Amino acid sequence: MTQLNQPTGGNPPLEMNATEHPKRRAIPQPVVIGAYAFPHGDATSNRLLQLARSAAPDGVRSIVVNDLLEENAKSVNEFDVKGIQLITLRIKGSNRFNRMVARVARPARVLVALHRRGVHRGDVSVVLLPMAMMTLATWIVLRLALGCPVVVDATERHDRHQFPRGWLTPYFVRHRWSLFLATQLADRATAVSTRLAEYLQDRGLEVLVVPPQVDCAEHSEARPSAISRGLRLLYAGTPGRKDMLDVIVRGISQMSPNDQARIHLTIAGVAREDADAKSDLDVSVMEKVSASVEFLGRVPRSTVMELLAGSHFSMLVRPTDGYASFGFPSKVPESLASGCPVMLNLTSDLADYVQDGIEAVLLEGSTPDDVRRGIERALTLADDQWAVMSEAAKKRALASFDYHAWRHRVIPFVTRSLS
Repeated sequence: MTQLNQPTGGNPPLEMNATEHPKRRAIPQPVVIGAYAFPHGDATSNRLLQLARSAAPDGVRSIVVNDLLEENAKSVNEFDVKGIQLITLRIKGSNRFNRMVARVARPARVLVALHRRGVHRGDVSVVLLPMAMMTLATWIVLRLALGCPVVVDATERHDRHQFPRGWLTPYFVRHRWSLFLATQLADRATAVSTRLAEYLQDRGLEVLVVPPQVDCAEHSEARPSAISRGLRLLYAGTPGRKDMLDVIVRGISQMSPNDQARIHLTIAGVAREDADAKSDLDVSVMEKVSASVEFLGRVPRSTVMELLAGSHFSMLVRPTDGYASFGFPSKVPESLASGCPVMLNLTSDLADYVQDGIEAVLLEGSTPDDVRRGIERALTLADDQWAVMSEAAKKRALASFDYHAWRHRVIPFVTRSLS
């Protein structure tokens, strides 16, 4: 089991040797580049936040340079995010031409923003870059100007069968191009799963597997009502076609009326009227469901945290091959950190982190029958049995997913000097 590093507690001002240049930092800082609703806009934002924290040595804050449309930019003070110095680059205007120009010029804009903050060559230990943002210009400009390693963070490998138009889908083409560039140019990589790491290693990259991280201190205590008063289940996320929401609802529809009367399922992330278009759910199946099913649509992260704290299990069913096997569902660490055990089928590296009857109710497969049997097992739990599972979930999150537990691995790997 990973040994947990103790939190460093705060970020004291950096000290400087008398012989150093007045603008030179005593300890170089990691720089993370993003273009997301940072810090808690989506799974990618959350991953970059925790990766930035785990990459920072004691007494150092990582710099996050986030490029975002002005209309989507949140008013986040750079000192409001623990452990991070945040620089937000605002793109004015939302038309396609402005966005294209901003993307092409992003490496130069990042350098200008860093220089304005007094960050120059020698002040940066590593540039951490999401795989989706890996471009030839980004690598050339940042690698040459800053003279430090460029480490990509890989969280997915899409397959053309995910997209109706296959190779004719621009997003998919950009994804595969970025993946190719990373294998050819990046100095090292962090990967979210073992299978994705093996894919990159086979193409010559040195890779460290880092699952989605959390800050357990940000999660409140679990406080659901007694199971005897009803089993509270939660699906929270953006299902698209990767999360099998239809299987969950169909599994509930196959249960007896008495059992369904004891179930409350909350679906956060998609509205009922959008479910047909934005998930695999066939809404006609709802006619067969007598359980309480509540669609909340898109909700802020704070609401998701409250929902996790008030639920007995969070649910997730995914395919076992293809795209899902390369990724790692970030909602699992988030749920465990909230003391909410998970009910899911095993994909990716999940078998290394959750055990049946300990932190999870594991489904035998990804069919409605598997879901039905899993929920029926959960309904037999007494409150004290669930409380033991909740405590185990929090311990697992602290030992295996909290960013403090990863600092001793991430820091030396990403900040190692160029050979």
